[in-house]
Formats: sequence, structure tokens, C-alpha cells
Amino acid sequence: MSGGPASAIVSLVLLVVVLAFAMIRPRGLPEALVAVPAAGVVLLLGLVPPRLAGDRVLALLPTIGFLAAILLLSFLAGAEGVFGWLGDRVALACRGRPRRLLVLTFAAAAGTTAVLSLDATVVLLTPVVFATATRLRLRAKPHVYACTHLANSASTLLPVSNLTNLLAFSASGLTFAGFTALMALPWLVTIAVELAVFLRFFATDLAGRSDVPPPAPGPAPVFALTVLGLTLAGFAAGPLVGVEPAVVAAVAALVLAVRALVRRTARPWRLVTEANPLLCLFVLGLAIVVEAVSEHLLGGVLRAMLPDGEGLGELLLAALVAAVLANLVNNLPATLILVSALGPHPAAGVLLAVLLGVNIGPNATYLGSLATLLWRRVLAGAGVTPTLREFLRLGAWTVPVSLAGSVLALWCGLALF
Repeated sequence: MSGGPASAIVSLVLLVVVLAFAMIRPRGLPEALVAVPAAGVVLLLGLVPPRLAGDRVLALLPTIGFLAAILLLSFLAGAEGVFGWLGDRVALACRGRPRRLLVLTFAAAAGTTAVLSLDATVVLLTPVVFATATRLRLRAKPHVYACTHLANSASTLLPVSNLTNLLAFSASGLTFAGFTALMALPWLVTIAVELAVFLRFFATDLAGRSDVPPPAPGPAPVFALTVLGLTLAGFAAGPLVGVEPAVVAAVAALVLAVRALVRRTARPWRLVTEANPLLCLFVLGLAIVVEAVSEHLLGGVLRAMLPDGEGLGELLLAALVAAVLANLVNNLPATLILVSALGPHPAAGVLLAVLLGVNIGPNATYLGSLATLLWRRVLAGAGVTPTLREFLRLGAWTVPVSLAGSVLALWCGLALF
């Protein structure tokens, strides 16, 4: 198929079909079931040259390897009792006060997202937070909403906190420590803004106090916590000796996996499924479809819109464009499109502003992040259905202020460094 309007339309239709299927997931079917054939259609129609598609896949393989490893590591940490222990400690520390429980939930969700990625916060921490609030007979809504918001907005700290960060990290030209140093202040500002809004927005739900005694925490899962601590240290130190984050995550997952197999707390096939190879195939298929959309539709427009300077106004523009695009096509394809549009050597500040947009922006709508859709499924499994109206109202309060504050903090950090 030659270029022009027909190629643009076909590329866009394929992307819409892939994303719609991923969001709805009829009968729980895997996202890759449509994404991989759609990528095949892209190649058959010549929308993306096979050599370019191969280059994109090869470039993504380390990121995909990290994704599989961190998913398995998160599952094994949960199986070791890390999240249950954390929930018990939070329940004890809050002393029956819902506002204190919210602050502690923010701390737990922000830390989990930063170290184990947003999927661990959504899938593993959210049920624990819900159970903790319910057990204390407190209203769970503010606390479970905190999990989904921080799964997105607190995923800006480390290159490994979100798949979007990993997709952009190699193009940033920054070291692991350099990335983290520049994103630390925006991360703190975002969490502070979110907390202030939550305390005001959910004031009624946070009134009163629980008189239910919290459960006594069990013994700490020392082995798993030690492995996680060493993993975080490995993420920071690994690049200094040429060790990629994917290797660090894989080694940590292997250690816990061997322990689980020896203790017979997990079967080999379960470990394979928890690494979610079908999700990895989905990301690869989506990348090829997105390349077609970028090439025939959005790439030129975005290249004209995105700035190349690092002034405050330019960073705000980059973050705004990224946030809007994330809510139109989801933040994962938005990141792929934006990184492609920025070219091989973008200004580091602009790229980081884009990441703020695609990570914080999705809190505005359900469609902005696959993690949010997954969060809804987790709550539905617990018999809770969040309302669209309330989600949109909360996002309208948090996203603009969080995005503006984090970009301002990034601009200040760039000036200092």
C-alpha cells in the first residue's frame, strides 16, 4: 500500500481496534490476540518496512525482558507475603484514623510503584489496601483511588518504574542516577499535590475514626525484602558496571523463583504465566502498529508541535501534548509515537517533560492508562465498581495542578544540574 490518506486511515483503524480490544478484553482474552495479527497486517500492506519493524523489535527486547522479569518479581514478592505484611503494618500505624491511613497508603503506593512498577501497585497492593480499610471498617474509596492515581503519577521517579520510562530512557542520554536526580523533585511535588487534593476531595469519606483493633503484624518477610532492597541497589549501581536493569530484575526474580520452587509454593508453569509472555507479545505488536501511525499520520504533526528547547513554556507544551495524546490513544502507544517524533537525540528536558505528561496525564480518564483499566478489573473482582463521574472529577482536580507543578520542578532541576 502506498502512502497517503489510505495508509493513514488503515493505520489508525488498526490502532483503534488493538486498543479497544486491549481495554475491553472480551471473555478475558489476551491483548496479543489482536495486536500480533494487526502487526502482521501492517507488514503485509507495507505500512512499515520489515527491516524497520525488525529494528524496532530488537530495540525493544531489553525493555520487554525487563517487563517480564519485574512482573514475575512482583508476583513472587507478593507470594512471599510482602504486601500482606505491608498492609498489616499500615493498619497498625494508622491507629484507626482514615486520614493517617491515606497518608500511609500514599507512601506505600508511591514506593511500590517506584521500585516494582505500577503493575504491582494496581494488581497486588490495591486488594491489600481495600482489605485493610474494610477490616478497619473505614471507607475504602479514598485509599483504593490513591492506588490507581499513584500507579500512574508516582511512576516518574526511576527509569524502571513504568514501561513508558523504559521505552524513553535509552533515548534520554541520561544515566540511571541522572534520570532519577532530575525526576526526584517532580515526583515529590506530584505526590504532595495529589495528597492535598485527596484530603480535600474525600474529606467526608475521611471523617471519623475506627474503633476496630488492627491485627497484629506477622513476621517480616526478611528474605524477600532483602532481595528487593538489593534489586533497587542493583538498578542504581548496575549501569556503572555495564549491567542493564533487565539483568538485575531477572537475577532477583530467579532468586525468588528458585526459592519458591524449592519450597514448592509455586509450580514452574505458574512462574511462566506470571511473567506474562502474552503481554510482552502485545507490546511488540503494538509497537509495530504504532510505527505505522507515526509514519503515516501523527509523526509529522507531532514533530511540528513538540519543542526542542528546555524553557519553562516549552516544557509545559511538551507535557501538555503528551498528556492529551495519552488520553486519546493510551499512554503506551503515545510514548512510542512521541519518542519516534522526537528523533534519536532529543533534549533530555523535553523527553522528561513528555514522560511527566504520559504518566500523570492518564489520571484524567479511564482510557489514559492500561493500569487504570486493570485497576477497575481488580476492584470489580472485589465487588466494587468506581463511578466514571467521580473518577473524571478527581482527575480534573489533580492532573492540571500535578502536571504544572511537576514540570515547574523539572525546569528548576534542569537549571540546577
